[in-house]
Amino acid sequence: MAVAYLGKENGVPVNLVSKLMHVDPSFVTTHSKLLEKNGHLRRRHCASDARVVQMTLTAKTRKRLLTLAPQQQALDELASEFGVSGSSEFITKLAAVRHRLEKVRRQSSSGLQKTKRTTVRNDAR
Repeated sequence: MAVAYLGKENGVPVNLVSKLMHVDPSFVTTHSKLLEKNGHLRRRHCASDARVVQMTLTAKTRKRLLTLAPQQQALDELASEFGVSGSSEFITKLAAVRHRLEKVRRQSSSGLQKTKRTTVRNDAR
């Protein structure tokens, strides 16, 4: 998204994306190479400084982002209702609910398997 937001025709440098994302430039480099391999991103060296790699989105990716625009708008509206601190609290609570539901699902599925095994063993005797 940073590349889409910042980069137009000239692209955006890896170091700027890494600063915005608060990650090491090697992380952006590694993942941008994967995105390039999958046809989502173009990487090229800057004409004025060959050490700098400029990244731009491919037409395929820009088209895909346009189809996601309504979903992104809905998420933005939801986030604006809660505010920054409220939305992070909401996300934290949703993650906790998801974790609890997964735990219950695992417990119930393991309980069902034990019941089935017991039933099969009793029937076999």
